[in-house]
Amino acid sequence: MSTESLVYDQLNRPLRDLRISVTDRCNFRCRYCMPEETFGPDYEFLPKTSLLQFEEITRLARMFVQMGVEKIRLTGGEPLLRKDLPVLVEMLSNIDGLNDIALTTNASLLKKFAIPLKQAGLTRVNVSLDAIHDETFGKMNGRGTKIKPVLEGIQAASDAGLNVKINMVVQKGINDHEVVPMAEYFRHSGHIVRFIEYMDVGNSNGWKFDHVMNKKDIIDTISEVYPLEPIEAAYFGEVASRYQFSDGAGEIGVISSVSDSFCSSCTRARLSADGALYTCLFASRGTSLRNPLRNGATDEDLQRMLTDLWNGRHDRYSDERTEEGVAKREKIEMSFIGG
Repeated sequence: MSTESLVYDQLNRPLRDLRISVTDRCNFRCRYCMPEETFGPDYEFLPKTSLLQFEEITRLARMFVQMGVEKIRLTGGEPLLRKDLPVLVEMLSNIDGLNDIALTTNASLLKKFAIPLKQAGLTRVNVSLDAIHDETFGKMNGRGTKIKPVLEGIQAASDAGLNVKINMVVQKGINDHEVVPMAEYFRHSGHIVRFIEYMDVGNSNGWKFDHVMNKKDIIDTISEVYPLEPIEAAYFGEVASRYQFSDGAGEIGVISSVSDSFCSSCTRARLSADGALYTCLFASRGTSLRNPLRNGATDEDLQRMLTDLWNGRHDRYSDERTEEGVAKREKIEMSFIGG
């Protein structure tokens, strides 16, 4: 793709990555994302008619690729709850210029779908896994789900030829005792564990600064048992700081949106399940693309709209975060726009 097709925002950041939420539903109730007291039996999720159709998603994705997007990641909620997801993956894989289609999932259903997704054109899977022991994992997922189906899903994805990364959100006093066991379990596996600082996404998770185990503490804790060495980022805009085990047993990453933000290199846009575009994970509002899609907008109309939205972007929330500001600001829930 020629660089002439790229668009830049107010801080000179290109648009390279698109996260597409395909559903706001999930079969887990992780406290940092969809706590049960908020997302209970009476919670009203989006009706089917509000969701973008696969054809609508593909039409928009093609335009984003023409603007410079190189990677698309399907998210949720839990994206594997969306019926016929491999069909969407195959539609996206036929877009000229798009060679990287990824999926973020809790992997509880991945064993069933790994081969169809790979055959459809999926390249990578990011598995959300916040503990390696059943007791802690059951508390974290809010359903008491055991870890076995997740590990089976990871193995099935690996066997199918998908690249697999593991994402662990670390909460001080909740699952921080699982940091070393997680690093230990996946050493020598070929799978990279990325430890994520607990973030103030949405408004329902009761986030506070003192619940955050920061990057330095995560690295120091692991290094006491398995010494680590920093390594260079693989590409511009990579969100994780990379470290390799000194004994050659692989690498880990740390995503430090709180203590060491990476706003200056953020190249990501997010499309919600109902077709709104968000230019920041911590945004308060998005811009509907579904309405113009369904009201007869031409490709040129939509392309102009997308370009204007990105050209006007100046988000740098993590750079500006304060505990007082977190309490005052309304943000869209992560389950609605994906991680």
